Amino acid sequence: QVQLVESGGGLVQPGGSLKLSCAASGSFFSNYKMGWYRQAPGQPRELVATIGSGGTTNYADSVKGRFTISRDNAKNMVYLQMNSLKPEDTALYYCNAWVPPADHWGQGTQVTVSS
Repeated sequence: QVQLVESGGGLVQPGGSLKLSCAASGSFFSNYKMGWYRQAPGQPRELVATIGSGGTTNYADSVKGRFTISRDNAKNMVYLQMNSLKPEDTALYYCNAWVPPADHWGQGTQVTVSS
């Protein structure tokens, strides 16, 4: 069983920054592919960024150059540094762990970008 707990969301002005954190349980965290997804009201959940066990990263086009995903295997943590935030980044952000054969999700942390 993998449990994920997100933190770090909040209200920020356009152009501001936030750093999301995700704490994961499990003895084999370093083997997990981790990711961040988001869901805005009335919209489907979408990929934001992923990071593989070897550190390979992948980003949605909409966040490239602004967001950075990273992981600390010693602490069982994954992070999402978000810079130059835009109102369209407003969403509930979810941490994801792919542990075959199942996806695991946290409860989400709200990010609101507004002046």
